[in-house]
Amino acid sequence: MEKIIARGAEAIIIKSGKNIIKKRIEKGYREPSLDEKIRKRRNRKETKLLEKANKIIPTPEVIESSEREKEIKMSFISGKRLSESLDNLKEKEKICEKIGENIAKLHDNGIIHGDLTTSNMLWKKDKVFFIDFGLGFQSEKIEDKAVDIHLIKQALEAKHSENYKKLFLSVLKGYSKSEKNKEVLERLKKVEKRGRYKH
Repeated sequence: MEKIIARGAEAIIIKSGKNIIKKRIEKGYREPSLDEKIRKRRNRKETKLLEKANKIIPTPEVIESSEREKEIKMSFISGKRLSESLDNLKEKEKICEKIGENIAKLHDNGIIHGDLTTSNMLWKKDKVFFIDFGLGFQSEKIEDKAVDIHLIKQALEAKHSENYKKLFLSVLKGYSKSEKNKEVLERLKKVEKRGRYKH
């Protein structure tokens, strides 16, 4: 039995048995052949990123990907969505440390998630699963990595404002375990300054 469990700007998420199907939806405002091309390209890119990320950190496993249907079939993760549960979990600082470790592992392998929010993270059996790599891309640039870290800081501040400073420090603690990322944290200070000047 299939059931739509989420709708986003780009795709619908369908629960199908023990799997999840992410189906990219047509955009009526785009010229049809261009829309077809864009959805195919994004589907291909996300599939590649997910397959690569899955070898590094906990993510849904890609079962099959169809460019024709513009959809990715993945394993369903029955964890707690952190956007809804993080504030009530006893081990929230430990979880945030794991988030930082996961981000560092992705960055060390040239993967930028691009949408690091607790809505795109699930907690299950002591593991933080990252989902939705739809805005992700490959990059070794320090700037891209720093912006990724800035995103999770903003997400924590917006969604978990009571504890966000403590939680973000735990993210940084996990991220700092990778020696490679000292430069990223230096750049983060510049990214944050730019963010402040924009307001």
